[in-house]
Amino acid sequence: MSARGRWVPWVGGVALVLTAGVVTAVTPPEDALTDPFLVRAAIDDTATSRTLVAAVQDASFADRLTVADEWEAEGNWLVIELAVSAPTTEVDAAIGVASLVIDGRVFLASERPPTSLLRADLRVGTDTVGTLAFELPEGLRTGGGELRLTGEYPTPHLDDVIAFPLSFDELPQAPDRELDAPRLGAP
Repeated sequence: MSARGRWVPWVGGVALVLTAGVVTAVTPPEDALTDPFLVRAAIDDTATSRTLVAAVQDASFADRLTVADEWEAEGNWLVIELAVSAPTTEVDAAIGVASLVIDGRVFLASERPPTSLLRADLRVGTDTVGTLAFELPEGLRTGGGELRLTGEYPTPHLDDVIAFPLSFDELPQAPDRELDAPRLGAP
C-alpha cells in the first residue's frame, strides 16, 4: 500500500470526528424544543403576540406607591405604564405573567397594588391603559433589563412572549407615585 493510501482513512476519520463535533455544538438542547418565542420590540414600538398587543407608554422609579386611600407601600419600585389590547379574540386575553429580567434574575410584577394591570380583561381593538409595578432590591436603578409579557401561563411552551428592553439610567425618579385603575381608551 502506498503512503498516500494510508493517509486517506485517517483524513476521512478526522473529517467525520470534526463534523460530529460541529453537529453536536449547533444542535440545541432538548428543552429548547419547547421554549417560548421572544417577540422583541423597541421601547417606543408596539409588539404583537398571539394573545397580546402591547406598547410601553412610560416607565419610572418611585420610593413609595399609593392607590387612593386603600393601599400604600415603600420600597424601590419600577412602575411601567402600558397600553394593551387583544389582537383577535378576547378569550385568554390578559397579561397573565409580567416579568423583568435583569442580569439573569427574574422579578415578577407585584400583585400587591389593587390597581395592577396584571390579569385585567383586554378588548379587541380598544387599548386598556394601566400600570405594572416591580419591587426591586434597594439601589437597583442603573443598568438595564427586559420587560416580558405573556398570557396566562407562567412557563409558556411553544408560545410567544413580548419583550421590551429597558434602560434604567434614563428613567425619571420620584419620591411618590399614585397608581390609577386600568382604563379603556387611548393612552
